[in-house]
Formats: sequence, C-alpha cells, structure tokens
Amino acid sequence: MRLRYILFMATAAMLLNPFTAAAQANGTNSTYSRFGLGLPCDQSQSYNRSMGGVAQGLRNGSRVNMQNPASYSAMDSLTFLFDVGMGLQRTRFTQGNAHVAANNTSFDHVNAAFRLARNAGMSIGFQPYTKIGYTFTQTRDVGIDSYTSQKITNTFAYKGSGGLHQAYIGAGWQPFKGFSFGANVGFLWGDIYHEFMQSFQENGTTNTTSFSSLRTFYYTTIASWKGDVAIQYQAQLKNEQRLTIGATVGLGHKLSGECNMLRTAVSSDSILSKTDHGYSIPMTYSLGVAWERTNILTIAADVTFEQWSKCNTPVFDASDRSYTPQTGAYSNRWRINAGAEYIPERYSPNFLRRINYRVGAYYSTPYINIPMGGTTLDGPAEFGITAGVGLPITNKYNNRSYVNVGVEWSRREASAAALIDENILSVHIGLTFNERWFMKWKFK
Repeated sequence: MRLRYILFMATAAMLLNPFTAAAQANGTNSTYSRFGLGLPCDQSQSYNRSMGGVAQGLRNGSRVNMQNPASYSAMDSLTFLFDVGMGLQRTRFTQGNAHVAANNTSFDHVNAAFRLARNAGMSIGFQPYTKIGYTFTQTRDVGIDSYTSQKITNTFAYKGSGGLHQAYIGAGWQPFKGFSFGANVGFLWGDIYHEFMQSFQENGTTNTTSFSSLRTFYYTTIASWKGDVAIQYQAQLKNEQRLTIGATVGLGHKLSGECNMLRTAVSSDSILSKTDHGYSIPMTYSLGVAWERTNILTIAADVTFEQWSKCNTPVFDASDRSYTPQTGAYSNRWRINAGAEYIPERYSPNFLRRINYRVGAYYSTPYINIPMGGTTLDGPAEFGITAGVGLPITNKYNNRSYVNVGVEWSRREASAAALIDENILSVHIGLTFNERWFMKWKFK
C-alpha cells in the first residue's frame, strides 16, 4: 500500500502541474524549428515510444494508447491507469566540418484512462504538439563604406521559442465483438515567437553611414481545438494469436489566433501587420496493424500521411505591407513506423523473465520547405531506431505497473550541403501506474 500511495502522489503532482513542466523544457535547439508550427512532437506513450512509435493496432486494457482512441474500449474494469513520461536528449549539429552539441530535456506526456461501462472506456491527458527553440547567427562581408573606407560586415541573428500543447478527453466503445470506435476532442494552444535582426558593423561597431539595421518580430498566440476519430478491428486467431487493424483520422482546420508582424528600422517607420487564422493543422490519416501472441510477442507497423500542402502560414508582402495566410509553404509528410515487444514469461516468479523487451524503427519525410538563395529546399528527412524495457515495479508475479526506459537514436538529414545535419541521442523514462483500485475486496 505504501508503494501505491507514493506512486499515486508522484503521478498526481505531474498531472496538476503539466503546464509548468512543458514551459520549462522545450526540448530542442534545432534551427529547423523556426519553420511552420515548429518540430512535431512524438505522440507516443511510455511503452510504445521504444517500439518505433507504433500505435494504430495496439489494443491493451492495461495501457493508454491515445493515438487510437478506439483502443479505450479495452480498458480493464478494475483499474485506474496513469502514464507519465519525460525525456533527455543530446543533439550534435553538423554543417560541413563544423559541429556543436546541445543538451535538452522534455516533458513528453501525462495520460489517464479508466473504464466507463461495459465495452466502453475513457482517457484524458496532456502532451506537447510542436516545439520551437533556437538561437543562431550568420555573418558575411558586405564591402567597403564609401565614406570611411572601412570594411563592413552584415550579421543576421535569429531567435525563436514556444510551441503548441494539447489537452484532450476521449472515449472508445465496442458496440459488438471485434469492432471498436473512438474519438478524442482536445484544446490546442500555445505561443509562437520568432525574432530576426539584421545589423551592420564597421570595424566591429554597429555604426555605419551607408546601411541601416533591421529588426523583425513575429508573434502568434493560438487557442483552438483538435479532434481525431478512430476505429479498430480485432480478430482472434488460433493458438492464442490476435490480429488487430486500426485507423485514425485527424481533423485538419485553420487555427484560431492572432498573428503579428512588427518590422523596425533605424532609417524608416515601423511596420505593424496583423492577421487572424494564419496557421493550419493538416488532415492526418493513419493506418496500422499488429499481430500478437498473447502475453508473449507483439509485432506492429503503421503508416501516416499528413496533408500539410493545403495548410496556411502567414506571409508578409513588403510591396503592400500586408501579412496574410497563404498555402504552398509546406509539403505533405509521410511517416512509417515498425516495432516489436517480447515478454519471456509475463507471470513468472522470476523478475528478469517478466521484463518487457522492445525495439523499433521509423522514417518520416519533412513537411517544411526552406527558402535559400532564391530557391526552395526540402527540409530534413528523419529516421531513427529505438529500444527499451518495461521493468516491473514490484517482484510480484501479477504486477501491472512498470517503469519504462527507452533509448532512441535519430537523424535529421539535410537535403543540401548548406543545411545542417542533426544526430540525436535520447533517453525516455516513463511510469505506467496500473493498480487494481476498483477491485472489491472480500474479508472473511
């Protein structure tokens, strides 16, 4: 009972304070986070993050799978389930022969799930949706000042922060054997802040007679909704085998919120432009399958398509000083995931044989396009491999709570030599807290 109480208090504290945790750790130093809505966050939970992020075909009454809300209908009637996770990562940025490294932390998710009625379950949760965080400069020679005959350099300074977060509530229902339906409805909010400064230096100072510095701020506050609908079909095969097919559709739409652009220069008036509904989120289609040998082996794969090409982004037109939403700045994104989990003997008295062993891999195409030198380059493709374990918290054969530890190596590979490659090593730690709170005890 004491262990159960400690775990509950720790989890409750994270549930009551997720917003502070997310604000303190954006989890990235990537220059690619300055495009669009930022870098997309992995929506996996503690256990399937180490399986390459597969989710659509996973269906288990003792785990939360918010990526396919139809899975909530499998919730165990005796438990109230929490899943909390965080991550640590080290990124090595490489451009030609130059390289630099950075460390980050991230708050990954907090989810809860419980049974509503027979063949019906419910989940609530919070997790990041995108993340933005970068600071970098570029310097180049401009020429010679015609008045002072001094060398002039031009410095471009970029800085950005913020990102979007989502809180959701969802339900799943199995109206008849094998078929389940579900939906998540959520609130999507956050700030997007970018700052660009162009300055000129003459012999190391910012005072020049021929050039004027320029500073531009982009600030957006978003408060909108997010919705997903899903289905799962599970077929019972021979020899305790099961096959589950799942699909989820994420509803794309324009995001509510005001986008602001402020441009200031020493030698001219400031420009302030505003627009509403400047950004969009895409229609998203996910399909997956999982084969399971009950309590021993699970093998799963997913494919996801995100229709970013039809999404808006605000663009400033210097000719008429307008700041308006436009399409065409993004590309459609594909993501493929595959993973497996092996449990030697779930109910063995031997601790090592009850450990859950997980591996996985994934690949995704970019959704961002990068303007450079009068042309547009593709953003970086991303691929990675994952591995991890689920460690039973107690040494009882019927233990249902786990500490999930995973390691992930990923790479964002630039499409041109002028862009930056990123190699990322991450460690993810999560707690799946699943105790029989609703069991009726009988005393003699």
